[in-house]
Amino acid sequence: MIAVDTNVLVAAHRADSPFHDAARRCVRGLAEGASPWAIPWPCLHEFYGIATHPRIWAPPSPPEAALAQIRAWTSSPSLALLTEGPRHLARLEPLLLGGRVVGPRVHDARIAALCLDHGVRELWTADRDFGRFPALVTRNPLVPA
Repeated sequence: MIAVDTNVLVAAHRADSPFHDAARRCVRGLAEGASPWAIPWPCLHEFYGIATHPRIWAPPSPPEAALAQIRAWTSSPSLALLTEGPRHLARLEPLLLGGRVVGPRVHDARIAALCLDHGVRELWTADRDFGRFPALVTRNPLVPA
């Protein structure tokens, strides 16, 4: 299963992103395909915060548009929404300690733990910080390989 990180979701949503076309094609292919794919819930929360942030976008996405986008993605019948379960701390702790994670990078460790817990084989992201977690395979689908 492929999971999608916040930055790919934002690029797919924002037409003014330089990676919009590539991101939109990638996410649409997953959403309209028959194979299971995933979005960690924290990435949807972060997507909403970034897409609607007036210091990041001029103009930002209206809250209604960001929520409509989230509803569209979550209506995909092949989507799995990843959330914490009873094993989450056992998966998260070694990522935090092994990756020497502190401060805001805890979010990335949380995403990595969710992906590993749910059997994600690859996380699509443009964030190189996930390199701290070698157990999680990542790929940037927005640039040619």
